[in-house]
Amino acid sequence: MKKITQIAFAFAIALLLVSCKNTKQKIQEHVSTYNNSSSIKGNGITSTTAKAFLNDNKIEIRIETNLEGDEANKQAAADSFPDLLKEMIKNDQISTELIGEGVKFDVYFLAYNNIILAKRTVDKEELAVLEGTAEGNKETAKL
Repeated sequence: MKKITQIAFAFAIALLLVSCKNTKQKIQEHVSTYNNSSSIKGNGITSTTAKAFLNDNKIEIRIETNLEGDEANKQAAADSFPDLLKEMIKNDQISTELIGEGVKFDVYFLAYNNIILAKRTVDKEELAVLEGTAEGNKETAKL
């Protein structure tokens, strides 16, 4: 009986170790899931894709539109981009779990000719700003 318990325990530990994923595997899985199922609705959005940069612990998300790359559209995109990012976080298109593991999300909002209308890197600090949990400017002690 003791031998069977030891074998079962060893098997359970081995199974647990095999089922754990590292950050790079989670990045690949997130990008694959994003590209297979994500759709973002909004003003002029035509498509969206994600790309993994495993060595940099980074995911690039490109949101392509049919908009012109003019100043008016850049300003409109800059104004509405934080709300779009919040919606992406809410829908787990930007993974808070991966951000917690140090992964950064570079999100680009592009005109039809690939002119950048808005860009933001979502990391731990930016996530706190978007969620409204960022602390104000704190004065640090200077030695």
